[in-house]
Amino acid sequence: MNTVEKFIKEFENKKQNNSVYLPESDFPRIVIIGAGFAGINMVRNLENKPVQIVLLDQNNFHQFQPLLYQVAISGLEPDSIVSPIRKIFKTCKNLVYRMTTVNEILPKDKIIKTNNGDINYDFLVIATGSSTNFYDSENLKKFTIGMKNIQDALNIRSWILQNFEKSISLNDIKEKHSRTKFIIVGGGPAGVEMAGALAEFKKYLLKNDYPEIEFDMMKIYLIQAADRLLPAMSEKSSKHAKSVLEKLGVKIMLNTFVKDYDGEKLTIDNQNGLDSTRAKTVIWTAGVKGNIINGLNKSDVIKGNRIKVDGYNRLKSNPEIFAIGDVAAMISDKYTNGHPMIAQAAIQQGETLAKNILNFVKENKFLCEFEYKDKGSMAIIGKKDAVADIKSFYLNGKFGWLLWSIIHLLSINSFRNKMKIAFNWMLKYFTYDKTNQLIIRKYKH
Repeated sequence: MNTVEKFIKEFENKKQNNSVYLPESDFPRIVIIGAGFAGINMVRNLENKPVQIVLLDQNNFHQFQPLLYQVAISGLEPDSIVSPIRKIFKTCKNLVYRMTTVNEILPKDKIIKTNNGDINYDFLVIATGSSTNFYDSENLKKFTIGMKNIQDALNIRSWILQNFEKSISLNDIKEKHSRTKFIIVGGGPAGVEMAGALAEFKKYLLKNDYPEIEFDMMKIYLIQAADRLLPAMSEKSSKHAKSVLEKLGVKIMLNTFVKDYDGEKLTIDNQNGLDSTRAKTVIWTAGVKGNIINGLNKSDVIKGNRIKVDGYNRLKSNPEIFAIGDVAAMISDKYTNGHPMIAQAAIQQGETLAKNILNFVKENKFLCEFEYKDKGSMAIIGKKDAVADIKSFYLNGKFGWLLWSIIHLLSINSFRNKMKIAFNWMLKYFTYDKTNQLIIRKYKH
């Protein structure tokens, strides 16, 4: 039987069995669901090793989430922070990528059900990441905009620009104010970065780009439920971020909870009780939850929609199933709720699990339990200001911004994107012009 005939026979067999076509392999099959930081870095550590890697994702690209806010504020084009999966792994001979949506896992049969058919596995790695947590509020989910993926960032960009354009044509002063008021809910890094970017847009671009809009009409609010911004960072970082944002004109509301939003009126609860304000743009960065797949035991899923795993990232109920990254919760005395849902934890888990599975395939045992190495936290506040907590070392201002820029540039996947972003940042360091203020597609709630 020649190669073509063999291919046709394999394809027909898979088709009859309602299976996704995958090349035959004598090596163990590791199926990784999700091409985020965890999944991508696990593939890198398995590249051209004696295993077959099957990577599944509903998108054909990997996105660099820390820079989503720059796409949202028209600072970068989306192709600067996304990289096609097939380009990233063009030299990886043992990888099979399939663009598909996973619907269910059947652990007993070691089968994954997708919208393109079934896939068998020897080892399964769930690296599905996280999504915006609206805390079971249908109104917040419907009328606010999250910022967890490139689609969200483009929606925010369009919605901001559409509201500016609409406000210019209005005679109703209340409606004008509503469309030029921007509220960010959540005082973590994403909220702080978005608030700073909007404040700089107002300070340096509003007068030139939208001269019909009075400067004082544009309002920016940052609402935080905790008693300080950047609660996961040091007190110094929190105070510096608050000071810089307030100087940029951002109104910061601490100890304030959002109760409801109907697309027109935002209801909040603070020390003064319930209050409300009109606003057309509410950006939600106030929490995330794990992306769970159907078929897992209820006992495996804990608070925050995260999958409870042991020190080797294994599920207790199914030792051939693993979870890494945001969706995984490895409980310990130090991390009582699991590791922080950030990129560096996901990257390290992907690397460690790859080494463990390779050793298990070779010697039938795992090398070592996962140990998180905290490399510090950073947040950018403005074009030339950032805060960085690197263990006991603290930086802010231009030095913090320079460190933030270097680390993020080095983390970008493709050389082409590194150059595009570096050139873009260099131009914007000397000028405040944003050339990407384009409404490519209109956004509607």
